Amino acid sequence: MTRHRPARLHAIAGIGVDRMGSIADADPTRDYLRLENLDVDIPPDPEAIERTRRAAATDTDNSYLPFVGQDHLRATAAAHVSRLSGVAYTGTGNCVIAAGGLSGILNVLLATVEVGDEVIVTDPTYAGLINRVRLAGGVPRFVPFQFTPGKAWRLDREALRCSITSRTRAMLLMSPSMPSGGMLDAADWALVAELCVRHDLLLILDSAMERLVFDKTPVIHPAGLPGMAERTIAVGSSAKELRMIGWRVGWIVAPDAYMPDLVAVSLANVVVPVGIAQDAAAIALERSLETLPPYVAELQARRDVVVEELQGLPFGLPGGGWSMLLRVSDFGIDGATMSERLLAEGVCATAMTGWGETHGAQYIRFVFANEPVPRLQGLGTRVRRALRLVPG
Repeated sequence: MTRHRPARLHAIAGIGVDRMGSIADADPTRDYLRLENLDVDIPPDPEAIERTRRAAATDTDNSYLPFVGQDHLRATAAAHVSRLSGVAYTGTGNCVIAAGGLSGILNVLLATVEVGDEVIVTDPTYAGLINRVRLAGGVPRFVPFQFTPGKAWRLDREALRCSITSRTRAMLLMSPSMPSGGMLDAADWALVAELCVRHDLLLILDSAMERLVFDKTPVIHPAGLPGMAERTIAVGSSAKELRMIGWRVGWIVAPDAYMPDLVAVSLANVVVPVGIAQDAAAIALERSLETLPPYVAELQARRDVVVEELQGLPFGLPGGGWSMLLRVSDFGIDGATMSERLLAEGVCATAMTGWGETHGAQYIRFVFANEPVPRLQGLGTRVRRALRLVPG
């Protein structure tokens, strides 16, 4: 049989994370420093774990129903987004549950983007988001962050203004952005709102890390800005903020007008996550006002030790999130080469090939969420050996 590869797959790129993880997993005799994947070693809320245990033995949780998600989780997610944005949402009218945040992103794209529509993303952006834009038939249009070694990433506002064409349908934005940890500040969000309103654009907000912000930076939810409530769709996740990666629970909170199509796509795709996961995610989300601050403080402490270890090297300072990028092209190599060299030093890290146009193959990413501070100490020496800056 002649194999036919659909055109929509031609631009789909690998993300590298799975390869690096497999290499580390294949050698259990070596204690790699695991900086390659967005995993976290800090367990979820104990109450969420206990609720999951009970749900596994409960008949009503062993169900696909309701197809739009359990009522408690829908109400909790809607209330959560209302609290952040100041916009009134309800679980029954504005929320549908997804099998993870990325599944939710794909469902939103499928429900809103026509083939050939342009979707604005930042550069760099998680390759999985870029791939989902392409799977939905959209065309990613990259707007770069500005990189200054040792400093925070800054959105190139002029590039954002110039990125909009007659084919632009939506912006798909995340703050803190993955993988850079770049933050959109109040002026950035004001410009996003101005452009969305002026050009009648949709804003798809990837909210997976929106509260994982450092240095007491305030959280800005763009749905609360003038003219944005009617054009913002927020997609949240249990994975990063609630540390419930394996539960695969996400939620979509949207204006009334978008809900019929979002529900239709959701029913035609994965429907909902497993029933035993949903109420646990609702409990963790409700309790996150209490449980999140110490977790964010620990992430910031880890970021700070990585900053100290890499001082003097060309890294971008993350304002939040789980990861940091180092520009290794300054030393005449690319991220893939650096990844191989780091393996020899006992460090597993992912190259950023395919994660952007301006910022991509020249970077390596370090995820600091999965290793505690004591294990991160000494990273700088390993990195410098891999860069051939000090003897091996």
